[in-house]
Formats: sequence, structure tokens, C-alpha cells
Amino acid sequence: MTSSHLTHITEPPGVAPGTGYTQVVTGSGRLVQVSGQIPFDEHRNLVGAGDPKAQVRQVFENLRRCLAAAGAGFEDVVKFTYFMTDITHLPVVREIRDEYLGSAPAPASSAVQVAALFRPDVLIEIEALAIVRE
Repeated sequence: MTSSHLTHITEPPGVAPGTGYTQVVTGSGRLVQVSGQIPFDEHRNLVGAGDPKAQVRQVFENLRRCLAAAGAGFEDVVKFTYFMTDITHLPVVREIRDEYLGSAPAPASSAVQVAALFRPDVLIEIEALAIVRE
């Protein structure tokens, strides 16, 4: 379900269309910034050592919980920023993201390959920015 307080502009004039993301998302409401989430469970245990899919799934579950704590959901997300140690994991990120988004349009996003995250066994970190209807 698309949240009616957000507008997704996928092809602004003069800009090449994106694949798997929206170029511009606008809206009005309360801003929610979720810090970069990593693949730790609630006990600070790494989930999915060496398994990108398991790590991404845990990160999105953490994002879901953080958004819910702020009264938001994935339909309110206007931007994801992905930090990953191997950019070839991007298709896995998009697959899991789409499971969590459901029919909502993909938000704006940035994907950055980094040399390392804060621990060598952490493969991905994701930040989210949301606008919640007031």
C-alpha cells in the first residue's frame, strides 16, 4: 500500500530513471531517522556469520522494529542508505527489502561499498529516513 502522504517521483525530467529505487520522494509529517542497523539480534549476537542473506534479513528486521518504535512502517520510508563490504550483495539487499516493503514503491536510496565496517564479520549496515503522517 502506498502511503498517501508521500509522493514518489521515479523519472524527473532530464534524469535517467533509476532501477530498483525512486529518484525523489517528498512528503509532509514527522521526520524519523533510524541509525545504521547491523545484523545483531537483541542480545548483541551476530546473525548470519558469512551469510549475506541472513545478515540482510536481520538488518531489515531491526529496521522494522526501530520504525515501529517511532510509530512508522516501511511504507513511510523515504530513503535507505546501504553500506556494504561487497557491492555484489546488492541484489540480495533488494530482494529482502522488497519482501519488507510489500507493494510500497521502493524509496530513494544510496548504496556504498566500504572497505570495512566496525567488525570484520559484519557485511552490511543500513540507515533509514522516514516521514510519518501526523
